[in-house]
Amino acid sequence: MEKNLKKYFTLAVSIDCVVFGFDGKDLKVLLIKRGEVPFKNFWALPGDLMKPDEDLNVSVNHILKDLTGLSDLFFEQVETFGEIKRHPLGRVITTGYYTLIKIDDYELNPSSFASKAKWFKIKKINELAFDHDKILLSSIQKLQKSVRIRPLGFELLPQLFTLTELKLLYEAILDIKMDTRNFRKKILQMKLLKETGKLQENVSHRPAKLFQFDKKQYEILEKKGFNFDV
Repeated sequence: MEKNLKKYFTLAVSIDCVVFGFDGKDLKVLLIKRGEVPFKNFWALPGDLMKPDEDLNVSVNHILKDLTGLSDLFFEQVETFGEIKRHPLGRVITTGYYTLIKIDDYELNPSSFASKAKWFKIKKINELAFDHDKILLSSIQKLQKSVRIRPLGFELLPQLFTLTELKLLYEAILDIKMDTRNFRKKILQMKLLKETGKLQENVSHRPAKLFQFDKKQYEILEKKGFNFDV
């Protein structure tokens, strides 16, 4: 019986991280340049083999910190990718995770086999190492579904923001153009934004009102069955 089971313990497990960021105009993703084979000098998602003595949720932050310097982020699992030949050195099953961060809040510090770490516009990304194109696409699709039913997009904005900035964010994530009047009407009817009484500063046009996401109000509405839908 033991001999028959040995073949099932000859595969490796890895984690790949999709870190989304927003610069006020474009949705971006963090990539590393691999300094080792396989796929040396290819751009890739930050990812690595799991240590045998680490849980998934611990390993995802450990791997990301080792490769990019980013730490203590909240991740959501995307799915598991297990095609037989996805890794040229042997059978490796990987679990994809994604997170959202404000780019300006973090400093990149690539290390280990990551020779570089850089933010890329989603639409400007060429072929990635391994099957990371597939993992990235699945993460984008999951993000797009999630932001339509939960207010995740606010994670990528400054604490105070304009309705135009909010609209640009959702257009970037969903890759669509939204009617300005309809978007403003719909988002304000949700009663999830607080007027701060402040206006934009140092702008060449008429300064717009600054709003703030009301997390407590959202939690109250969610308990009553409220459905966030942009």
